[in-house]
Amino acid sequence: MSSTVKLTVLYFAALREQAGREQEEIELAAPLDAAALYALLAERHALTLPQSRLRAAVNHSFCPWDTPLADQDIVAFIPPVAGG
Repeated sequence: MSSTVKLTVLYFAALREQAGREQEEIELAAPLDAAALYALLAERHALTLPQSRLRAAVNHSFCPWDTPLADQDIVAFIPPVAGG
């Protein structure tokens, strides 16, 4: 029996431009943590910002990169905000 995980991914600022979308629904064969998900999406969409410059949020709360993801989670990757 295979379990799939459905996630909503939100992209902000430069990530939104690079991914060409504000959000997407993805389905994975196995659960990942936030870091593994970003690595997968960085490869899929040619995202250039390194993970070290981003913050991850799950279900609208900032979280560590090793936070496991569960079915129906909303995951956001947030780049630094430029001041001015």
